[in-house]
Amino acid sequence: MITVQKFGGTSVGSAQRIAGVADLAVAASARGEKTVVVTSAMGGVTSTLVAAAERATQGNWNFDERPMLAERHDAAARALFGDDARLLAMVREQLDHGLERVDSLCFGLSLVRELTPRILDAISGTGEMLAAPILAAAISSRGVASEAIHATELIVTDDQFGDAEPLAAETRAKTQGRLVPLLQAGVIPVVTGFIGATAGGVTTTLGRGGSDFSATILGAALEADEVWIWTDVDGVMTANPADVPDARTMRAISYSEASELAYYGAKVLHHKTINPVQFARIPVRILNTTNPDGQGTRITFEGHPSPTGVKAITSIRNVSLVSVSGRGMQGIPGIAARAFGAIAAERANVLMISQASSENNICVVVRSEDEARVVRSLRAALEFDIMKEHIDDVTADDSIAVIAAIGDRMAGTPGIAAKVFGALGAENINVIAISQGSSERNISLVVSESDASRAVRVIHEAFALGRKN
Repeated sequence: MITVQKFGGTSVGSAQRIAGVADLAVAASARGEKTVVVTSAMGGVTSTLVAAAERATQGNWNFDERPMLAERHDAAARALFGDDARLLAMVREQLDHGLERVDSLCFGLSLVRELTPRILDAISGTGEMLAAPILAAAISSRGVASEAIHATELIVTDDQFGDAEPLAAETRAKTQGRLVPLLQAGVIPVVTGFIGATAGGVTTTLGRGGSDFSATILGAALEADEVWIWTDVDGVMTANPADVPDARTMRAISYSEASELAYYGAKVLHHKTINPVQFARIPVRILNTTNPDGQGTRITFEGHPSPTGVKAITSIRNVSLVSVSGRGMQGIPGIAARAFGAIAAERANVLMISQASSENNICVVVRSEDEARVVRSLRAALEFDIMKEHIDDVTADDSIAVIAAIGDRMAGTPGIAAKVFGALGAENINVIAISQGSSERNISLVVSESDASRAVRVIHEAFALGRKN
């Protein structure tokens, strides 16, 4: 059995946590499993590296965080295997090499004062390169051979820095060529999450939180039996417990439900995680490193459809509703095409679309950090129509949130929408915009941000999702 097991930043955030991860990897080996470990950076390290890069662009060439990062990683290494001089020296050499590289890049940034996505990827992916050798050495210290491997040797991507896409055929060839011999020899590879490289060898990143994505990319490339994603919660829940205290962990969900939940704000999964494994039908498990005996959540093709239709409620905050409106829009061809072309030109992710049948209004939801660029681009693209008064204006509202009700069995089940909107109406929660895909697995709606938690809670209660099925 081949498993790919990914461990997040909190799971490798201290010597004690790393020891627990090493124990889990060694236990898998003892069961006869061939295991690939994927590691995130220690918690908070990536943000620290990004902050250092941004400060360097202001002319500060000193990598002030280097001593702190060096001591944090070295302290973990000393606590884990400080009595093994060979392992400690090997890890220290790799730590020094990674930090020296960041130091040099920050110095270069202080001269040119321009932080390109390519340079940011080179710096922000260093945290995983610092964590991997410590974890590999911790496993080795327990008597099982392990080797730290940079994913730049395995995952081949396009050159969309900051949010790169893997190239499946090239990744499969490199991954199998590098990892299969190690697995056959009983070695546990510890692979850096979050990063890859172009065909030319330039470091890329898969987007923040992309270590989950790394794990399923490698799982698909190796044709693994399962991918396990270890985090600090017991699995995927029916709602955010901060909004719904009686939210419960779901034991089984489908690929489509997991993808919808990740896309609409469930933080336990990166939104691209399911893509590489769903066609091969490789199961994914969400497990808790602090509760390793827990069942977690298993994600498969079939899942376990909820008898109520709706399986979970989620929300996205820090978003903006951008509207293009005007009575003169009716019957004028091409406005929607130009609007979406302008948004695409800004590489802004559209989270939701709604258009009235009267054609008087098109609205989209984008991340708040993209709002200003999207509005500016739309006004430029539609300048002629605004001048002709076909369009009144392009406006934005950042005081909103998106709520999504998700479930496979929603498709073809009558009364779902009535129950959702009835629950909101009973609580006097105003719905600003509505969207439902043709798959019928999702009803998305926009409410005021101040109503978001209450909206999630009342829909969750309406479908009795807090009760165990």
